[in-house]
Amino acid sequence: MTRTVRATGTGYSTIEGIGGYRPREVVTNATVCERIDSTEEWIETRSGIRERRFAAPDETLSMMATAAADKALARAGVPAADIDLVLLASMSHLTQTPPLAVVVAHELGATGAAGIDLSAACAGFVHALAMGSDAVRGGSARHVLVIGAERMTDIVEPTDRSVAFLFADGAGAAVIGPSPTPRIGPVVRGAHGAYQDALRMDGPWAATDSGGRPWMRMDGRRVFRWAMDEVTPAAARALTAAGITPAELDAFVPHQANLRMIALMTERLGLPPTTAVAQDVITAGNTSAASIPLALEALLAGGPAVGGGTALLAGFGAGLNYAALTVVLP
Repeated sequence: MTRTVRATGTGYSTIEGIGGYRPREVVTNATVCERIDSTEEWIETRSGIRERRFAAPDETLSMMATAAADKALARAGVPAADIDLVLLASMSHLTQTPPLAVVVAHELGATGAAGIDLSAACAGFVHALAMGSDAVRGGSARHVLVIGAERMTDIVEPTDRSVAFLFADGAGAAVIGPSPTPRIGPVVRGAHGAYQDALRMDGPWAATDSGGRPWMRMDGRRVFRWAMDEVTPAAARALTAAGITPAELDAFVPHQANLRMIALMTERLGLPPTTAVAQDVITAGNTSAASIPLALEALLAGGPAVGGGTALLAGFGAGLNYAALTVVLP
C-alpha cells in the first residue's frame, strides 16, 4: 500500500525588511598595523579595506544579532510575536548550546518562534535565506527571521598577518514573508570538500597539551582561485534559474571578502555599469555571515536607488561551500 500525507504551501516568498548593526569602534588600517608587520597601503591595495568595526565586550553576538533583527522587523512592519522561525548563521558563536537563534528570539519577544543555528561560514546567510524562503513557500512558516552575526575578532589571531587585517564584526538580518508573486529565486549551492583545509580552525576547542586555543587560518590564494573558478559560474547559474539576464540585474551583492575579488567576479559575470555593486567591504571589512545583509542595508540606505529591483546574492567561504540566489529587494 502506498501512503500519502497532507502537505501545505504552494505560495511564494519575499524579503520584507533588512536591518544591520555595526559595532561602535572604527578600526583603521593604521591601527591594525600596530599589531601586524604590514602597511596601510599594502592592506588597501590587497583587500580594498580602509577600515572595519570591532565589537566591544558589551557588543556580544546576541546583542548585535538582536539589534539587527529589531531593525529588520521594524522596516518590515512585522511584530516579533509574528515570527515563526529564526535562522541564525554564524561561524564565531563560541557557545555550543543553547542555540543563539533561540536566545535572540527570546530577547526579541518572538516567544512562539523556533530557533536554529547554521554553521556555513561566509555562505551562511544565503543558505539560511534559501531555507527561510522554502519554509514560507512550503507553508511551515509565515514569517521567518534570517540573521547573520559574527564576532570574527574572537576567532582570528590579532597578530596573524595573513588574516588579521581582513576580518571584522557585525550583524545583519532579513525578514521573509509570503508574496503573491515570486520574489526570491531558486538557490544554487554546493561545496568543494577537497579544499576544506584552505579555510579552517587549526584545532578543536578542547584543551590542548600546550594550553593554547584554536584560531582560524586561511590560504587566501586558494580561496581566491576557487571563488573565481566555482562561485562565479554558480552565481551565473542562479541568474539563469531566476530568469534574469546580466543586463537586467539591478544590484550584485556578493560576500564582502575582498574588493579585488568582487571586481573580478563582476567582470566575469558580464554585469553592465548600470548594475550597482556592493562594496561595503571598504568600510566594514569581511564580516563573514553578516557581510551580505550589512551590504544590502548599506546599498538600500545610501547607495543607488535599487529598492524594488533585482539583486544577485552570492555567499562563499569555509568548506569550501557556496550559495547564490536572486531576489527582488524591498
